Amino acid sequence: MIQYSQIKQLVESSSNIVITSHKSPDGDSIGSSVALYLTLKAIGKQVVICHPDPFPEYLAWVPNVNNIIDFETKENEVRQLLNDADLIFSLDYNEPSRMGEAMGEALRATSCKKVMIDHHLNPGNYVDVMLSDTTSCSTCQLVYDVIEGAEWIEHLTPEIGTAIYLGIMTDSGSFRFPSVQPRTHEIISRILPLGFNHAIIHENIHDTNTLDRLRLKGYACSDKLVVDQKMRIAYICLTLDELHRFNHKKGDTEGLVNTALSIFGMRAAVLFVEAEGGFIKISFRSKGKENPVNEMAGKYFQGGGHANASGGRYDGKIEDAIQLFLNVAPQYFTKL
Repeated sequence: MIQYSQIKQLVESSSNIVITSHKSPDGDSIGSSVALYLTLKAIGKQVVICHPDPFPEYLAWVPNVNNIIDFETKENEVRQLLNDADLIFSLDYNEPSRMGEAMGEALRATSCKKVMIDHHLNPGNYVDVMLSDTTSCSTCQLVYDVIEGAEWIEHLTPEIGTAIYLGIMTDSGSFRFPSVQPRTHEIISRILPLGFNHAIIHENIHDTNTLDRLRLKGYACSDKLVVDQKMRIAYICLTLDELHRFNHKKGDTEGLVNTALSIFGMRAAVLFVEAEGGFIKISFRSKGKENPVNEMAGKYFQGGGHANASGGRYDGKIEDAIQLFLNVAPQYFTKL
């Protein structure tokens, strides 16, 4: 309750508020940003959302998502907004580096008050108020707690409910991950009466594909999936040429690593995707407390995250990234 009171006081005393989140936006980063944005607008505050890069097309339906200003295409505007801010929110990330080097440095250069609302491990000490709960299934769950704790609950709308539901649903794996708590369902029961269509949210996320995206997924599973039955790990790699072959758009590989993990008996799965700029984006997923992947991501792949869901990168060729993974994997997944 102390944190909610501090956040409320900072908001009430601020004139220019900026909401930020991590690079490569997902349902939770978009949902938490939009939910907080609409709430602060409702209480009469001047607020903008600044993200490192554009949102993917599969989230274009989210209410007010077009109000997000991204650093990648409007760098000067974002820098000016950060410099003019007297309060900055860090949502769904634990270190400025998660926004990318340039925007992360721009954030660190500001002297205004900062608030972190996040659920990732090892939060950095760069904010004035930290609401960090690694047991929470999503940042959207924490944003709802802030709305309730700051006594802004009367300002909830169907649009805010949609954003909160989106983030909780996507980061909890449609309410199936171990991070789901009684509190999670309690929040859902409180926002559903707002009147938004939760079934449409599921449909937009899980049941809407382009033909190219489906063909890319089929190719990845049939031609690029590798399974190590001894360690019970699976991985998929996709090169830029392969992505271009299927007219890849941002977000097309979303969920692909979970498909590999869904193979019966797998303990962990990794997705390697070659990116423009000569580096490899890596997604790690695993099952169970005995199979964490965040340590490997942090130690060898410049990343980190949750124990069972982490990200990383490798500066170099995709085959070298895979070889490094295969070399270090036995340290974490002993043969059965």
